[in-house]
Amino acid sequence: MNTAIPGPIDPPARLLMGPGPISAYPSVLRAMGAPLVGQYDPFMTATMNETQELYRQVWGTENEATLLIDGTSRAGIEAAMVSLIRPGDRVLVPVFGRFGHLLAEIAERALAEVHTIEVPWGQVFPVSAIREAVERVKPHLVACVQGDTSTTMLQPLDEIGEICRAHGALFYSDATASLGGNPFEMDAWGLDAATAGLQKCLGGPSGSAPISLSERAVEVARSRARVEAGIREEGDAVSSDFIRSNYFDLAMILDYWGPRRLNHHTEATSMLYGARECARVLLLEGRDAVIERHRLHGDAMLAGVQGLGLAVFGDVAHKMTNVVAVEIPEGVVGDAVRAELLSDFGIEIGTSFGPLHGRVWRIGTMGYNARTDAVLTTLAALEAVLRRHGAAVPAGGGVEAAQGVYAGARS
Repeated sequence: MNTAIPGPIDPPARLLMGPGPISAYPSVLRAMGAPLVGQYDPFMTATMNETQELYRQVWGTENEATLLIDGTSRAGIEAAMVSLIRPGDRVLVPVFGRFGHLLAEIAERALAEVHTIEVPWGQVFPVSAIREAVERVKPHLVACVQGDTSTTMLQPLDEIGEICRAHGALFYSDATASLGGNPFEMDAWGLDAATAGLQKCLGGPSGSAPISLSERAVEVARSRARVEAGIREEGDAVSSDFIRSNYFDLAMILDYWGPRRLNHHTEATSMLYGARECARVLLLEGRDAVIERHRLHGDAMLAGVQGLGLAVFGDVAHKMTNVVAVEIPEGVVGDAVRAELLSDFGIEIGTSFGPLHGRVWRIGTMGYNARTDAVLTTLAALEAVLRRHGAAVPAGGGVEAAQGVYAGARS
């Protein structure tokens, strides 16, 4: 059988202005093209150590156990939850969007006794509701999304850690959509575990999941350690209550990243380079400066869509800096608008999930795309397509409103 061999990969030019993935920083893509070395080459282990220190600064932590999980952001979530949850443990998940449901799902798969509390999509939890649930459920672990892109809401975390500590619970947060573009203070907020991905505010591709663990979390993972038989040495732990995943076994992964360099897996070298560059770029600009940049361009996009006469979904006071949910005007087919933005302008925006599917677009301003030209180009293109679909939008209203935000920031 003669099958034509396709040519080299040649993606079309795209401006990714959805909720993620986004266009990566050029320097991240260049870093990922650097030559490979062996997994125990001194350069490799030094790069792993450098990456750990960079992410300690990104997370706002002194945690020694700060490293990468090879895989998408969900790999980091699974590693944290399957390693910290024993079968039968009580887990409390505050759900305010799709990804809270995901945390509950993963906890169930880890055989936890899962308890959820919920607020309507577009809202966040008052701290009093979380305190009441912790006192009632008495969980081993509280698992909470910080920024849920399905609703664009940002859950305040700063008081939850103290509540968890007072009741003997571990506190974990999924910060995939928020880290780098919104404040995150792991140590100051009392978190025991946190995970993220590169493909949002950190400005890289999906495929590597930064994670950080407190000493309390490390103790739990190590109490469940079982080094696999093929690499086990005399004196190695063989817990009967071992972590039920090999790939996501944090006890072994910690030994892989630590001085022992346990041969647990082969590090994804190119992703390591990319993750290192994501953190380096962020810290070179300054963590607070990057957060402020996301706030500025997020404010400009928010003002721009409102300047087009479009309604914004959810409690804007608790919106993430880096994504806005725009209600689709009556009579407009949301997917048709998205398709024309992509085909005619090379711009991608997102739809949403569950009760918001077909009701809102999600427009992101994050990472490399948290910049003026990306915001103004997206607003101008959106106006053009909306007009084509019969929506009565003010001529130049979006761009003008966004430029007003930028002018105010310069004055």
